[in-house]
Amino acid sequence: MFCVCSAAIHFVGFKGEEFVRALRVWRPDFIHRLYDARARADIAPGDTVIFANGEDLQDRPFSYNDSEYF
Repeated sequence: MFCVCSAAIHFVGFKGEEFVRALRVWRPDFIHRLYDARARADIAPGDTVIFANGEDLQDRPFSYNDSEYF
């Protein structure tokens, strides 16, 4: 028996109206508030990462606990 895993879609930095517009095109498997160490650890080779804007690419010294809110 083996697992056929599909690539995941990650949203990074989406808030408000841009999130609603992005949902018209994609359905995310993961939603990350920031592009931090925690988000980078969740992203596997072959996954698609969609950023709300360029500010989300900044390296963050601390991780945001996304799981607290979902």
